[in-house]
Amino acid sequence: MSDMTETTPGWLTTDELEMARARMPILYVEAVPVRVDDSGEVTSIGLLLRIGPDGTVSRTLVSGRVLHHERVRDALLRHLEKDLGPVALPRVPASLQPFTVAEYFPTAGITPYHDPRQHAVSLAYIVPVTGDCRPRQDALDLVWVTPQEAASRALQSEMPGGHGVLLKQALAHVGLVF
Repeated sequence: MSDMTETTPGWLTTDELEMARARMPILYVEAVPVRVDDSGEVTSIGLLLRIGPDGTVSRTLVSGRVLHHERVRDALLRHLEKDLGPVALPRVPASLQPFTVAEYFPTAGITPYHDPRQHAVSLAYIVPVTGDCRPRQDALDLVWVTPQEAASRALQSEMPGGHGVLLKQALAHVGLVF
């Protein structure tokens, strides 16, 4: 028997990921991309447009898993680049204190957050971006909305799985309560 412990990071196969999702919570990071003015006030919020597995178009936030042996900061930057493009120029805060921790359950109704695939714990951040954002991967587009538009029930209802609740919490965190 070897005293060596396997520590090489890597991607899980589809089957391994499904097995892990069925047995334990998975750690995620989520980011609400924002534009701010010179005084630091949020002037707009970036929302991704995506097509779901059922063909519906919805608005979502930057989101993704933290990989084995990956720092939370690195995961946040990786997902921001993946979803917003390489020249978005995100300003990740020096202190990685999330504005909230969202707990997604496969059973609807336990929390406002629902993911039918898994139990997931997500660290949520508000991240100012200053560069040119061009969505990549599975996003159709990135739409910038005003804080007032982001707070509307109509827009939040277009956000599946509790992302509308998360957006509302982000707005409140930066002092924007409508």
